[in-house]
Amino acid sequence: MASSAYPAGTVRALLATDLVTEATRTALQARLDAPDYEPQFFDAATYELLRMVAARLFPQPDRDSPIELAPAIDQRLLTGGSDGWRYDVLPPDREAYRLGLGGIRESARVIFGAPFEELTGLQQDAVLQAVQNETAPGPLWDTLSANRFFEELLAELTENYYAHPLAQEEIGYVGMADVPGWSKITLNQKEDREPAVNE
Repeated sequence: MASSAYPAGTVRALLATDLVTEATRTALQARLDAPDYEPQFFDAATYELLRMVAARLFPQPDRDSPIELAPAIDQRLLTGGSDGWRYDVLPPDREAYRLGLGGIRESARVIFGAPFEELTGLQQDAVLQAVQNETAPGPLWDTLSANRFFEELLAELTENYYAHPLAQEEIGYVGMADVPGWSKITLNQKEDREPAVNE
C-alpha cells in the first residue's frame, strides 16, 4: 500500500470537528469502531471462504488490522438489500453468492485437489483468475456465469473498501467533511479544512 494521501489520523481529526454532519459522523465512526463480526447469512465456513477471497482481491499487507469487507456483504444478503439492478444472466443476489462461492470451492478442488482455504496465495489467485476468465472448472459454473459473478463480487468489494474512512483517507478523500461551505472548487485549490498532502 502506498503512503496515505493524507496523514494518518486525518479522518478521525475531521470527524471530531463541526465540519462533518452528525449522520455522516455516526456512519463513519461505526465503520471505524466495527466490532468483530459473526456471520448471520452465510454459515461459518462459507463466510470464511468469502473473507479469504476478499483478502486475495483486496490485499492489505501494510495494515495491522485489515478493513473487513465480508461483513457488509453478509449483512446486505441477510436483509435482502440490493443496489437496484443485476445482470439478467445472474439469479437474485442471495442465490448468486451461494452458487458463486460454491463454484470457487469446487474449482479449487478440481484444479488443486484441496479446499480454497488450504491453497497458497498464488494458487488462490489462479482459481480466482479462472473464475474471472470463465474457464473455472466445476458443475456449478454450468448454472452461473462465472465472469459476471466475479464482476459483481469485485464491484461490491470495491464499494465496501472505499466506503471505509481509512480507505478514503488513503486516497486523499475528505468529502466526509460534508457541512456546506466548500468554496475552493477549481484545480489545485484547497480548503482550510483539508490537511497537507504527504508527498
